[in-house]
Amino acid sequence: MSHAPTFITCSSLSFAWPDGTPVFDGLQLAVGPGRTGLIGLNGCGKSTLLKLASGELTPTEGQLTVAGSVGHLPQHVTLDTALRVDEALGIHTARAALHAIEAGETTKANFTAIGDDWDVEERAAATLDQLGLARIGLDRTVGELSGGECVLLRLAALLLARPDVLLLDEPTNNLDLRARGRLYAAVESWTGVMVLVSHDRQLLERVDQIADLRDGQVRWYGGNFTDYEELLAAEQESAERMVRVAGADVQRQKRELADAQVKLARRKRYGQKMNDNKREPKIVMGARKRAAQESAGKHRIMHSEKLVQARQRLDQAVEAVRDDDEIRIRLPATRVPPGRRVLTLSDLRLAHGAAAVRGEWELRGPERIALVGRNGSGKTTLLRTIAGQLDPVSGEAVTHVATRFLPQRLDVLDASRSVVENVARFAPQATNNVIRARLAHFLLRGARADRPAGTLSGGERFRAALAALLLAEPAPQLLMLDEPTNNLDLASVRQLTDALESYEGSLVVASHDVPFLESIGVTRWLLLDGELRATTAEEVREALWHG
Repeated sequence: MSHAPTFITCSSLSFAWPDGTPVFDGLQLAVGPGRTGLIGLNGCGKSTLLKLASGELTPTEGQLTVAGSVGHLPQHVTLDTALRVDEALGIHTARAALHAIEAGETTKANFTAIGDDWDVEERAAATLDQLGLARIGLDRTVGELSGGECVLLRLAALLLARPDVLLLDEPTNNLDLRARGRLYAAVESWTGVMVLVSHDRQLLERVDQIADLRDGQVRWYGGNFTDYEELLAAEQESAERMVRVAGADVQRQKRELADAQVKLARRKRYGQKMNDNKREPKIVMGARKRAAQESAGKHRIMHSEKLVQARQRLDQAVEAVRDDDEIRIRLPATRVPPGRRVLTLSDLRLAHGAAAVRGEWELRGPERIALVGRNGSGKTTLLRTIAGQLDPVSGEAVTHVATRFLPQRLDVLDASRSVVENVARFAPQATNNVIRARLAHFLLRGARADRPAGTLSGGERFRAALAALLLAEPAPQLLMLDEPTNNLDLASVRQLTDALESYEGSLVVASHDVPFLESIGVTRWLLLDGELRATTAEEVREALWHG
């Protein structure tokens, strides 16, 4: 019987950071062929596992083995801006040797540099074209490229190297929809082994299996993300049913133990009564008493053990139910009446050569605006201008209600201050107890609320920043978010959606994440492409993905 080859194997793998913080303890894992989507809560170790597989980190204990060569696209791509494109692609030496041979320098060194890769330039051009980078050329420098183009360029270098195992960590972060479409196509066409970490649902729909990393262990689910959600929902329904069954069993065992104790008490009273009346010989009564005590003890132990076992079954059942808490908040002070004027943009020309708003544009009432556009189109510049952080070249942006802006970098928080202290900066009139009670609704309770903001995980930091803005005084009736789902795990994205469901003010959200935008009930879609204009979700996909 043949077995599929295993490309990544973790055997009793343990890893801890230098300060002693554990990440994995005895992890067992075997990754085979195909495209694997690695998911899990922020901070569970997904990126760390990829770094271990790529050799960037070394296990504290145990073994990690990878069969074949590895290509790794990290979450944060940094390239030397002085590099030429062909250097970043790793083909500079072969390309220079090829040109030298064409110029007549037929040296052994040049032939060695080329090896069998005589079509290196053609392959490079085809790979760049596949990722939408054909226009950049091999002789340009990295400094001329956008952040999204650098991500795709690094991916192009990996595709050209043709590794046996390709590791991708949040590859769609900072990519606009058209670039995402190119990356989706590259993932779909990959025939080797791939492990990708992502919160991008559309990307996860293109994998062959899901590996769910939770509590230091991996559970496998066949199929794409939709299949995973269906299987998980069935699992959770079964787990919740087991909790109900186990809970009912605990109550039944409690009743049986109580009934047994009542019966034993009656027997004891009867025995005492018989002893008092001396109706039987003393030796017989003594034997009966000893037998009754032994029977009572066994009976009590039996029922107590049954109760303990029932409680253990309940604990196990409860552990099987996931506790991905949901944010539930009420913010009545953020409510905006229908028709109320919230924002006015008049003949607005933005700084840095970004887009313009011709004539007058208004936002009224509790509308939810999706602001979309390619990277560099001016979405962030527009939001910063509305927030008063940038001056326009001409025209004006006027807000008519209390406004708050959450930037991509989440730099509204002071990293050295606790979560409670950060919120107090925005709501100076609120008492410490009130702030803590409100933070609990954002899943920041107890000691977690006292931690410095700089020590929080990505999801916690986002919730703290969102709490600081939403709990601010006066309450914001216009909330602007810039790429809010970047670097958030899927549970945190759901929590953000829950929080925004409770928000009763106006929303302006700049994002490339169309499924997320649709989930928050967008009422108007605006496209920045030279100027601001109305569009639809369907037109957005067409213009930005296929355009």
